[in-house]
Amino acid sequence: MITKTDRKAERVRRHKRVRTKLSGTAERPRLCVYRSNNNIYVQVIDDTKGKTLAQASTLDKEVKEKHSNVKAAKEVGTLIAKRALEKNIKTVVYDRGGYIYHGVVKELAEAAREAGLEF
Repeated sequence: MITKTDRKAERVRRHKRVRTKLSGTAERPRLCVYRSNNNIYVQVIDDTKGKTLAQASTLDKEVKEKHSNVKAAKEVGTLIAKRALEKNIKTVVYDRGGYIYHGVVKELAEAAREAGLEF
């Protein structure tokens, strides 16, 4: 009998596998992406202290597009880069959260790179 795979569980498995190799430090924190059906959330995290240094999402007032689409991802990418650069964070490690580097996740990364973040 063929069973249907749970897509969320598969993503969590991929994310755990990547997180064993990837960690953010104070010099180079982790840029973590979470994408839901309605919104996009991004955090810059220092894993050694367990602190969030900067965050942005489509729920912020600065973001005009309030959906989880490519246009919103570009806005959130530029916003997180601006907030990180205000706190003197120039280089980060990109954690795509187990998602495929395509569409929303790719556009967010490219927008953050264009706004000044290095990864």
